[in-house]
Amino acid sequence: MAVDVTKVSELDVEPGTLPETMAAWVIRQEREGEPRDAFQVEEIEVPEPGAFEVIVRVMAAGVNYNNVWAALGQPVSVFRYHPEEDHHIGGSDASGVVWKVGAGVTRWQPGDEVVIHCNQASYEDPEVHGLDPLAAPSQKIWGYETSWGSFAQFTKVQAQQLIPKPKNLTWEEAASYGLVYFTAYRMLIDQCELQAGHRVLIWGAAGGLGVFATQLCSITGAQAVGVVSSAQKGELVRQLGAVDYIDRGEFAGMMRKGGESPDEEKARFKISRDFAKRVKEILGDAPDIVFEHVGQATFPTSVFVVKPFGKVVICAGTSGYNLDFDVRYLWMRQKRIIGSHFANAYECMKANELIEEGLIRPVLWRTMGFEGVAEAHQLMRENQHLGKISILVGAEKEGLGKTEEGPGAIRAEVG
Repeated sequence: MAVDVTKVSELDVEPGTLPETMAAWVIRQEREGEPRDAFQVEEIEVPEPGAFEVIVRVMAAGVNYNNVWAALGQPVSVFRYHPEEDHHIGGSDASGVVWKVGAGVTRWQPGDEVVIHCNQASYEDPEVHGLDPLAAPSQKIWGYETSWGSFAQFTKVQAQQLIPKPKNLTWEEAASYGLVYFTAYRMLIDQCELQAGHRVLIWGAAGGLGVFATQLCSITGAQAVGVVSSAQKGELVRQLGAVDYIDRGEFAGMMRKGGESPDEEKARFKISRDFAKRVKEILGDAPDIVFEHVGQATFPTSVFVVKPFGKVVICAGTSGYNLDFDVRYLWMRQKRIIGSHFANAYECMKANELIEEGLIRPVLWRTMGFEGVAEAHQLMRENQHLGKISILVGAEKEGLGKTEEGPGAIRAEVG
């Protein structure tokens, strides 16, 4: 049945009552491939909330690279993670309105305005109740390792995923930041115990993770230098509070490609030394912390450049996850490598308070209509996007949802 995507903001039911069906952008295993082909609009039955679950009317959704992977079916098919469903509704960021609550939910009620964090885990796992939900064997990322994500009129989540929507943000602004910001918060604030006076090197400082890492350093009193790909992005990083920036193009030869010959590795390492010298000149000393998410291309330099007893914290490997580096610089100088993955509900809540207070601001590039979901992921796939993209779902147009004065998102071309 054809679905009219121009009418997704229209509903004929009130909070507390669900329609039978909804419009959703759906991936099915038999059409995994390029996002423009894998994502298709379908009419899907609206799920009922189970115990401790909530159905949220999605007002806006945020776009992340994880659902490019979902479309491609790489590195593994998402249907391995939720084989009980033959469809995948992606989307791991959203703002919206609580529409119906399941049994046992007491904190939220229909009509509440919320943002959604993307960590799920079973309430029955003991790790949830004393260690960390990220350690639970059931832990999954909602909208990637689960279905019922945000690219639909309604989404199903665990009640613990809900956070009050900042009143100083529009729907599209509030949908844009959760996954990357909460990840950066855990990496720096909890994993690295970021403090005033720390020196920090941030790879991809004008990207989704980097813009928040830079702001966290600024409000904490740490000194940050950001690595970027253009002077325009460098100026944004300065605006966000970095001491200065380094254009990675000046040191392109330090990037590891894998399989370097001894002579090529010697030449690469020389450029890494020059890079380390530049970082030290800007910060006044070697960094205490290196904020990593690039992986293969940059990790050898990260381990080399961080100061003795310093920390390299990593949450991704966008250039490759097989890391090859000189381990002597790790053990002989007693450096630490810390792996980090998203954030728990408490960290998300504390990070969100900084948004509410206007101390941290989302950085949003573009807002698209509901019809743009496949196009947005194709832009990401082809690296043609310049920053965070939001998708309007229940919101009729941009600019709605803000109910209090305060700084909203920074509108900038970043990447």
